[in-house]
Amino acid sequence: MSELEAIVAAGGEPDEVLRKVVAGLVDSGATWAGILFMESGELVLGPEAGTPASDAVRVPVLFDGKPVAELAAEGADPALLERIAVLIGEHCLVGWDTGGEAWEP
Repeated sequence: MSELEAIVAAGGEPDEVLRKVVAGLVDSGATWAGILFMESGELVLGPEAGTPASDAVRVPVLFDGKPVAELAAEGADPALLERIAVLIGEHCLVGWDTGGEAWEP
């Protein structure tokens, strides 16, 4: 298990987990990392770390098969981003419309 996977597996407050994930991506070699949340049909930048310099690789973050965010990073391995995106879906439900249904992570 990678350090980033361990961060997600440890759980905790979603905002804190996501902040640790983007910081961990930068610590592991990315120059910038961020999470863009899907809010009212638009992507809005949430937690980020590092300094953006160029185009970032973006991978979708899904929850229950629906896009809820994008994980973006510059200088990170795209395969790693895809693995982490799968793990953080439930932590990225900020602003996600549940259609009035109660949500439990």
